Order: sequence, then structure tokens, then C-alpha cells
Amino acid sequence: MQNQPKSGDPEWTIIKLLKWTTSYFKSHDIDSPRSTAEILLAHVLKLKRIDLYLRYDQPLSINELSQFKVLIKRRIKREPVAYIVGVKEFWSMDFTVTKDVLIPRPETECLVEAALSLLPEDSSSNINQIQKRILELGTGSGAVILAIASMRPNHIFFASDRSIKAVKLARQNAKSHSLDTVVNFFCADWLTPLNSERQRFDMIISNPPYVPTRVIGLLQPEIDKYEPIRALDGDKDGLCCLRYIINDAHLNLSRKGSLLLEIGHDQKNKIFKIIHKCGNYQDIVFTKDYSGYDRVVRMTKKDV
Repeated sequence: MQNQPKSGDPEWTIIKLLKWTTSYFKSHDIDSPRSTAEILLAHVLKLKRIDLYLRYDQPLSINELSQFKVLIKRRIKREPVAYIVGVKEFWSMDFTVTKDVLIPRPETECLVEAALSLLPEDSSSNINQIQKRILELGTGSGAVILAIASMRPNHIFFASDRSIKAVKLARQNAKSHSLDTVVNFFCADWLTPLNSERQRFDMIISNPPYVPTRVIGLLQPEIDKYEPIRALDGDKDGLCCLRYIINDAHLNLSRKGSLLLEIGHDQKNKIFKIIHKCGNYQDIVFTKDYSGYDRVVRMTKKDV
């Protein structure tokens, strides 16, 4: 490409490089080209994005320009920005992310909101406040359980994932937010190792794989090529994991305990049928995400 940045060119200031990179990203159909350029350049320069404009006429060193060019090439290959910089913001918190875990999505904040609505706010003046036991299945980076714990730290939190690497990363994120003594992480394949007679929870939450296998290859290359497929693939109908959790979670729920799940945008009717067939829940409520799609379902264990 003509006029591309060359290492050692003294005229490549921050503002000139942002303009060039934005145009370059646009020519390659990269989403949000300007903000992407800002995030990558701020990462290289170890600055906040706002600082780029306070130092707009600052030239880049040869080393900084070289590093930035490497990141541009990675993004052109459709590698997600979050994996490139190693961080993703969720619930106004920064989480370290790697290719071992899904990148937290804005719509998943709806799952956090639904959970918080069912948990009493912490109050130092309420000595009779009952601690709730909350379990997240398939925690990944730990973003969901840590977001909830950051708002309601006086409850008891547990989170599992079948990936050891994911569990280690979640623990790392917990420590960075001073929540490592609040959330207990362990490696497990859904509910398999839990004793239903001894290990009961007031709330079980999960954002399980729910994308039909046939759809995986049709997703954006950022997802299909880079994110962990097993965290996305919900088998033929996309409902395999959701069906399993719904059918078994009640065994590990306490009396009138709640189950909250993130679901696909078009799965409401099928999920309702699975819940009805299971017969162990009542008070079924679907919540829409910011785009108007049914994204979260919550239900209460029947008081038998």
C-alpha cells in the first residue's frame, strides 16, 4: 500500500498514524476502524486513549512504530482486539483474556443484571442478612461471577470451568480485582462432581455454549478463527448444554433456588418447552438484551 508507515520516519506522529490506520482498517472492512486504531496505539504507547489526543503531535520511536505495525497486521488477519491487547472491559472492569476463553460480550451484562436483581444489596447495618451461595458454571475469564461479586461481596461465590487454563485465568482476574478471597474457583464439567445432597446453591448461573454446530463456520472470522469453539458449540440444535443444565441444576439448588441462563436470540420458545418438560421449575421469566432479543431466562425451583 502507498504511503504506509516506515520505521524511522520522523513525521509519523500520533495523529497522523491514527488517520492512516483508520483509513487502512476501513479499506479492509475492519469494524470500528477509528476506535480500533486508538486502542492498539494506546496499548503500544501505554497510554489512555484520551492521552493520544493530548499528545497528538508526538512522534513515534522506531521501536514503537515497529510494534504498532505488528498489531495492525494481526488485526487485518481478523484477530480480535481483545486478544491482541490481552484485555476486555466488562461491567466497567478490565479482565485479562486469552484464546483459552471467550471474550465477554456486552449482552452478557444482562445476565449480571438479572442475578443482581435477585440478590439483596449488602448492608452492614443488617445483621440478619442471609448469605446466599452462588455458583457459575463455565466461568471462562470469570467476568460474570466477578462482576456480581464486586457488587455483592458479602455472599458466597463459586465458579467452575472444565478448562484448567480458564480456571487459572479466572483466578488471576479475581486477584487483580481483590476478589480472590470472595470467589472460589474449581475445575469441573458442569455439575458432574457435585453431590446434590451436600452441595446446594441459592443461585446457579451460566452462559453455556448455545450456537448450533452448523452455524459456527458462518460466524465472523474473529469468532470462528480465534475464539474457543467448545465454548460456543451447542451441538446440532444449540441446546445440548442448556438442556443438560436445566434438567439437572434443580438437584443442586436449595429450596426456591434460582437458575439463570444466557440463551441464543431465537431460542426462547424451545427453551420454554425444555423447562416445561423438565417440570421442576416455576416463575419462568425471559429478559431482553440491549438489542431487544430474549437473552436471559431465569426460573425458580419448585417448592415440592
